[in-house]
Amino acid sequence: MARQTTAQQRGLTFLKVGIALQTLTLFLQAVTAGMLLTSSHGYLLHDVGSKVMYAAVMLYLLAAVLAWRLGGGSPRPVLYATGFLVLASAQVALGVAHVPSLHVPLGVVMFALSTLALCQTLSPRLLLRSATRS
Repeated sequence: MARQTTAQQRGLTFLKVGIALQTLTLFLQAVTAGMLLTSSHGYLLHDVGSKVMYAAVMLYLLAAVLAWRLGGGSPRPVLYATGFLVLASAQVALGVAHVPSLHVPLGVVMFALSTLALCQTLSPRLLLRSATRS
C-alpha cells in the first residue's frame, strides 16, 4: 500500500511539473510575441519558443497519462492535456499561416486555461479530495 501511495505522489509531482512548465512556456510566448514588435530578434525567439511550448504540452500529456495509469490518479488531466495538445497544434498552424487575428486570441485563451489547470493541480482542496478516494 505504501508503494501505491509513493507512485501516486510521484505521478502528481510529475503532473505539477508538467503543467507548470506548460504555463511558463505559454507566458514566455506572450513575452516574445511582444518582442516581435520591438526587436529584430523577436521572431527567432518566438519561433524557438513555439517549439519549446509544443514540447512542454506533450510533456504535460505524458505526465497526465503516467499519473493516471501508473499512479492510479484521475483520467481528467489526460483529457485536459489532450485538449491542450489540440489547441497547441491549432496555435502552431495559425502562426505558420500568419493569421494573427486568431493566433493571438487563441494564445491568450491557452495561457488562461493553462493557468486555471495549474491552480487546480496545486489546490490543496483537490489534493485532499484525491487522497480520500484512495
